[in-house]
Amino acid sequence: MSRFSKLLLRIAIALAGLCALALASTGAAQAQTLQTVRDRGFLICGATSPLPGFAQQDAEGRWSGFDVDLCRGIAAAVFGDPNLIEFRALRGESRFAPLQTGQVDVLTRNGSWTQRRDTLFGASFVATAFFDGQAFMVPQSLGVVSAFELDEISICVIDGGEELERVQEFFFLNQASYTEVPYEDVADLSVAYRAGLCQAVSASGRQLQAMRRDLPEPANHRILPERISKELLGPAVRAGDDQWFNIVKWTIFALINAEEVGITALNTNSLANARTPAVRRLLGVDGDFGTPLGLRRTFMSDVVRAIGNYAELYDRHFGPQTGAALLRGQNALWSNGGLLYAPPVL
Repeated sequence: MSRFSKLLLRIAIALAGLCALALASTGAAQAQTLQTVRDRGFLICGATSPLPGFAQQDAEGRWSGFDVDLCRGIAAAVFGDPNLIEFRALRGESRFAPLQTGQVDVLTRNGSWTQRRDTLFGASFVATAFFDGQAFMVPQSLGVVSAFELDEISICVIDGGEELERVQEFFFLNQASYTEVPYEDVADLSVAYRAGLCQAVSASGRQLQAMRRDLPEPANHRILPERISKELLGPAVRAGDDQWFNIVKWTIFALINAEEVGITALNTNSLANARTPAVRRLLGVDGDFGTPLGLRRTFMSDVVRAIGNYAELYDRHFGPQTGAALLRGQNALWSNGGLLYAPPVL
């Protein structure tokens, strides 16, 4: 080997060592989220720009909503107190940079799980907390209970994007006729539908439930059960911190498993003497599933006691009393015909 080749080899080895050291340092830094949160004394959660049902603020600036309660559940898992939390509204595309730089500890906002978002921005989607997709809303007076009944109807839809293409494909495949009433912005859809400029409106289920809440008489309008696209929503964390990833993931799974075995916010204490193994494990009576995550053995029961099980969470923000009246559908348990499924606590 020539002297020049040996020099190149030494340089290559040195560079490889520096890269390995940098990666190790980055990994070590990223693996400290739990300790950072504990040292700070509260969780910082990146929430969506206001979307009724998911995240909104009242006149006093207090946050509420499905995504907000998920963050409260994570705080309960870490601290045993769901109120040790700060929310930061992230609008538009400003979502991943604050996560990457540590300005927020977790994202729970209106952004669906896609391959690009899961691989290009230094973020990892943890689990699906809400299944959604594009749907249709119609007046009850139309007498329609299924999207497959729609025919010879005018539909308000966002112009020039995937939403319009999906509507076109849906009606083509079902050999039904319709008239497009296109608009540029989601807010325009609600205004046009309310004014009677179209007979139906098509958008994601979460957007339709927000529109329905804002109508003068929400009960006079129906969100049809079918979805013509698939959208998975759930928390995202910084990539590379497996411990934090697992903490957030098992917070979600605790809610689902709690509904499945009948644990609610009100009966966590009374069920401590239950004989059912699955109940005792989730409550932390038998086994210690918290210590491997750096948490208390009762962290799952703390989560459920703070925000309820998944059914309680869903009903609180989308049930009949909210004006959304969004059927569980895909968000029902797997045992009830839905897609909601979590690994068992074993």
